[in-house]
Amino acid sequence: MGMFRNRDEVTEAIVLARIHAGLSWAEVASRLGLSKEWVTAACLGQMTFSAEQADALCGILQLDPAAKPFLTRPPMKGTFNGRPPDDPLLYRFYEMLSVYGPAIKELIAEEFGDGIMSAIDFSMDLQREPDPKGDRVRILLSGKFLPYKVF
Repeated sequence: MGMFRNRDEVTEAIVLARIHAGLSWAEVASRLGLSKEWVTAACLGQMTFSAEQADALCGILQLDPAAKPFLTRPPMKGTFNGRPPDDPLLYRFYEMLSVYGPAIKELIAEEFGDGIMSAIDFSMDLQREPDPKGDRVRILLSGKFLPYKVF
């Protein structure tokens, strides 16, 4: 059965192993040949690794191979459990969607029609943006537009 009982334990082991190895998420991602955004989400339990990716991650972080079945199984996605997040940084994203979400929805509908932006056919790029008044967080989200179909 291995030393892990569930995906949460694997996630905790990944986080601890990365810290003990002195690696950044970007360094782990680079060694896997993938984006830091996707790899971080996957390591935190939100994405599914291929068998080859799971093997490589276990090697990079010296994880017990018993982690592999949890890494290659589609996870239960999402972390808010029906309530706003407690973490202040995550709460600010929740707040941004609360305030700007309706405007974003209207603008997408005006530009594309009735539909959604995919979080499956999706990419993200997070960068530090130098600014003399204090560095800024720049996040580019790009998702395929999926129109609602009439049937």
